[in-house]
Amino acid sequence: MDEASDSKCGGKVTVNRTTIQALTEGWQRISPLFRSPYLLQISLVSIIQAGYVQSYSMIRLWLPQIFQVTNDYQLLHNSTTVSLCTILEQLKPKETHGDCTAVNLYSHYLIHFVEIEAATFEQAVTMTGFGKFNILLILLILPGMWAPIFETTTMSYSFAFAHCDLDLTLEDKGYLNSITYLGMVLSAPLWGFLFDTLGRRKLLIGGFLLDALFVIVSGFAQSTTALMACKFFGGLIINGPYAAMITYISEFHSSKYRSRIQLVIGTMNSLGSVALPLLAWLVLPQSLDVSLFNGYFKMHSWNFFLLASGLPALYSGIAFIFVPESPKFLMTVGKNKKALEIFQNVYSINTGKSADSFAIKELVDETKINEDNKHGGHVTANRTMVQALKEGWQQITPLFYPPFLSKFLLVCSIQFCVIQSLNILRLWTPQIFQAIEDYGQYNNGSSASLCTVIELLKPSHAATDCKINADNSGVYINSIIIAVVIMCGYGVTGFIINVLGKKRVMIIFSFLGGIASSSLYFSQNLFTTVALSSVFITLTSVCSYVLLAAIVDLFPTTLRTLTVALTMMMARAGAMIGNLLFPVLLRLGCEPPFFYIGSIIIISAVLCFLLPNTENKPLI
Repeated sequence: MDEASDSKCGGKVTVNRTTIQALTEGWQRISPLFRSPYLLQISLVSIIQAGYVQSYSMIRLWLPQIFQVTNDYQLLHNSTTVSLCTILEQLKPKETHGDCTAVNLYSHYLIHFVEIEAATFEQAVTMTGFGKFNILLILLILPGMWAPIFETTTMSYSFAFAHCDLDLTLEDKGYLNSITYLGMVLSAPLWGFLFDTLGRRKLLIGGFLLDALFVIVSGFAQSTTALMACKFFGGLIINGPYAAMITYISEFHSSKYRSRIQLVIGTMNSLGSVALPLLAWLVLPQSLDVSLFNGYFKMHSWNFFLLASGLPALYSGIAFIFVPESPKFLMTVGKNKKALEIFQNVYSINTGKSADSFAIKELVDETKINEDNKHGGHVTANRTMVQALKEGWQQITPLFYPPFLSKFLLVCSIQFCVIQSLNILRLWTPQIFQAIEDYGQYNNGSSASLCTVIELLKPSHAATDCKINADNSGVYINSIIIAVVIMCGYGVTGFIINVLGKKRVMIIFSFLGGIASSSLYFSQNLFTTVALSSVFITLTSVCSYVLLAAIVDLFPTTLRTLTVALTMMMARAGAMIGNLLFPVLLRLGCEPPFFYIGSIIIISAVLCFLLPNTENKPLI
């Protein structure tokens, strides 16, 4: 057609029109939109579409920045989760007071720019990541974790060979098992104070070397009294380095890894529990008899075994010469420059990048933060030793005031019960296994219930015709089985602790441990005895180290090592009391010792309900 007429409000469209005609007619065609009935409709749909597109585009275009500040917040706050409103505050930067520095985060983060401000310890240690330094540190302290195990457990394996030479009674064995813990109890407050005021590294070196000296001297002991003296002083010394080492390694890890590191420490102790029976198996059955000075001085296989058990402490004393001081302690006493250098070096080792590329250039001054502590005391930056000792006395007082007093009493009570029950059975299982071996030898290889077998542990006096059953490989094999089960337990716990949390793990494991230990009374054969002992020792051992991880989160740096030391003091007091009680309970019958062990671990489970939740909280 040549021409088309539009509607009443429209206009005609000319065929083969020129550009001018097209523009003219175009204006005519859109004019209906501004008159009824279309004006109201076009206004409505325009408003609706503007709302849709505005909201959609605002979210779409700002989502990358929201995700970026979420990454920033998690990095700087140890992966903690908060509301979106809190995170969006990061989009409102204050005035820039320094250079904006590119920070290369983990592989799943973007490279972004952040404002450099004074960083807290938790932010700095998180930026160092987890890598070669952390793995090397774990391997380096491995023998140090074995040293207290060797110090407290060597006599349990030595009794079978030393009881004739030293004329040991059942009570003597209880004393020798307990005397090391007495030394630990008496030294705990002093060690905790020294480590929290003078630092970790130097005292770790001296402590381990001094312990090695007493262990070596114990190897030359010729009487029960001399052996007890050496074991007492060994316990007096080893308590400090052990408590400090737990704190030391925690202060090189962020809250993301801290709980798992305590489980790694527990696994190390389990390796020590494997190494010790292997060493005993290697040395004790050998015919090693040396007589000097016309028979006045004699050395037997158990003496050489004690000498060899000093190697872990000796190695550790040397190894700590090559590690840095704890950066958390350095920050606490105002030595931020040294602390930052350590963070930079750890970062460099972990990432392979230069230390200068470490994004954090300044650390917060914790001495100013702690100045207003109501019950604490001022911490002088770069203080002298005299100042450190003086201020140390002031710093420990918060432990005896709210909010720390109730927490301190609670963790002490829990650890008292856990370690007492654990170490009663742990230190007497080699004797129980030895009694099972002896029973089989004296009864043509037959087996009997546990209650029947342990009657062999109750001689009325030292036998005149003392016999040593050196064919006791079952003692070491069963001990190794228990240690391997413990390691598996730590491995499993490492996977579930972040899901269940420390508190739930302790409650569940303590209740199950109480059931396992009480069930030993009903054991009718070796397999059941080994299985129940493995379950109980594994569960209680894990509980002990999970509680230590909680202590690190609950208490500030100036109180942390002291709290660990005092808590372990109460734990060792429990172990000492338990090993003194066990011979007494054993003489009363088979039921009392095992039901006593079960009852105190269940008490600890009940107390665990009162613990606060410490999951993913930064160190204070």
